[in-house]
Amino acid sequence: MHHNADHTPRGRWSSRLGFIMAAAGSAIGLGNIWKFPYVTGMHGGGAFVLFYIFCIIMIGLPLMIAEMMLGRHTRKDPVGAFSRLRGGPWTGIGWLAVGAAFLILSYYAVIAGWAVDYLWLSLSGKISQQQAHQVPQLFGDLLTNGLGQLFWQALFMGMTILIVIAGVKNGLERAGKIIMPVFFCILLLLAIFGLFSPGGLQAVRFLFTPDWSKLTPPVMLEALGHAFFTLSLGMGAILTYGSYADDRTSIPTMAATISTMDTLVALLAGLAIFPIVFSYNMAPAAGPGLVFKTLPILFSRMPGGSVIAILFFLLLVIAALTSAISLLEVVVAYFCDERGWSRTKATLLMGLAVFLLGVPSALSNDLLKDWHLIGDRNFLDSVDFLATNYLLPLGGLLTVIFTGWFLSGTVAQSEFEAGETGKRFFPLWRFLIRYVSPVLVLLVLLYKAGLF
Repeated sequence: MHHNADHTPRGRWSSRLGFIMAAAGSAIGLGNIWKFPYVTGMHGGGAFVLFYIFCIIMIGLPLMIAEMMLGRHTRKDPVGAFSRLRGGPWTGIGWLAVGAAFLILSYYAVIAGWAVDYLWLSLSGKISQQQAHQVPQLFGDLLTNGLGQLFWQALFMGMTILIVIAGVKNGLERAGKIIMPVFFCILLLLAIFGLFSPGGLQAVRFLFTPDWSKLTPPVMLEALGHAFFTLSLGMGAILTYGSYADDRTSIPTMAATISTMDTLVALLAGLAIFPIVFSYNMAPAAGPGLVFKTLPILFSRMPGGSVIAILFFLLLVIAALTSAISLLEVVVAYFCDERGWSRTKATLLMGLAVFLLGVPSALSNDLLKDWHLIGDRNFLDSVDFLATNYLLPLGGLLTVIFTGWFLSGTVAQSEFEAGETGKRFFPLWRFLIRYVSPVLVLLVLLYKAGLF
């Protein structure tokens, strides 16, 4: 193994807890709090939830283990990892991951900016002062105010850049260790509040009582796709974070811990949101506007709503920030590892580039509202559609095929069995990664491509 002796040594996590918190922060994002509840609402609750958990175990976990392995074994960014292991066309998987991270962060920062804006609205008492029917208009005003969106997007990118410049230990790890416990406390408070509200029991039933008639093939594929994105797989983030792990860390244990935390957060978010929705007799299938349009109406009506609103949007901003850090880190790691740039230079230049690519997303409901890229989707929706429906599943599919069939079995086994995990799980993991995961991911891809 040749290590980069010519410039600064690569960072490492100082502790396993640091690694867990940072990686959980990466995995836990807007997908858990903004997307999971509304997708569950649209697909009828319990059956969707149970199938989603099944998908996490069958695909999410094996793929997360694979990404961590590839990262730790090579101690490189995604492009460096694949070029060192196999090179040639396989390096394309690395490029796909770095490209996806870059693209996703560009519009992710815009949506995160909405959350920052709402946090500000909650803090300034704007939400609680509104009449219920005026609340959805707040979101409309925000969307059509391009300059306002650019301001919040810039603010959010600025925070992300500052943390990433600080490096692995002082930036990513410290942010995770400070931010994630606060995050869990707020979420727990909101979930407890939800359970004791009038709609609490109905929400529990909705989330955990499966109505199997609702589990149609499209719903199953939706669950499969969501399992994939919620763990932030296929974008090189887990691979890059794995490359900072020490040799004694047990990868399967790490992956299982992070997947469990991620799933719990999604369920807790459901328990925080649905009781409020049911208490006021609103439709759970409100779609993407659930968090920005529906919930604030309820916050404006309920006793103590202003405090709940502040906590909720703080939660959303934190979740977005820890994921954004990991996306920028993927791009920065590439320039540091492969191009020999300093971390500061890479972070500032790439952060700026990501911000500029995000500008059309921020303006896509204002100045550029008539500019449709894919079908009748505006710029933001088009980029999201491209990244989440094609780039990520494709990256994931190629990664499982590579790890299952082209990575040497001895390397895989030694990485899997490092640390204190039971060796007896290796054959099971190998079977899933070779035969089960690729078939399931391929199904999602074909379905998204509209082939059935």
